[in-house]
Amino acid sequence: MNTDPDPRFQRSRQAILSAARELLLEKGPVAVTHAQVAERAGVGRATVYRHWPRPDELLAEAMATVPMPLLDNPTVPTRQWLTRELTTLAQQLELADVRAVATTLASTALWDHQMDARRAQFATILADRLASALDTAHDRGEVTLTLPVRDAAAFLVGPIYYRSTIEHGPAGSTLIETLIAAIGTWTTP
Repeated sequence: MNTDPDPRFQRSRQAILSAARELLLEKGPVAVTHAQVAERAGVGRATVYRHWPRPDELLAEAMATVPMPLLDNPTVPTRQWLTRELTTLAQQLELADVRAVATTLASTALWDHQMDARRAQFATILADRLASALDTAHDRGEVTLTLPVRDAAAFLVGPIYYRSTIEHGPAGSTLIETLIAAIGTWTTP
């Protein structure tokens, strides 16, 4: 990605990023295409391609500027909330664009410090939110965990990510329910 200090370059970049963010929030990841972003931003498609040659890079940048709703605002019973959240994650990862962003983020983070910072931020947010929800569920007597709470994100999200990105298959309800059941003994449905 070019970081030209020219004010016109920076203005078009901001307009494109704002348009991508709006489309992401309004219509989801599949709407963040070069054509739709260019139309929304009022620039030519070539301008969008100059800033972000690949659609997964554009989507990753847009996603980095949007609050992440995943695993946010837990509800009771926690097990049902967790099932809904993991099902949403699995459905999002079935979308080719989201899967591309997830794999791009993971692979690019190996050599790009900015992407690694995004990866670390994303991982920390997920791990913290899940740990907090499970700690609270434990305190309410909903679950007795069989693994350290800090391992829950890797244990629950990891297989869903693997199924989607490595196998290119859906992480169905059986997998999700099996994962949730395996993290502990639940006293609520």
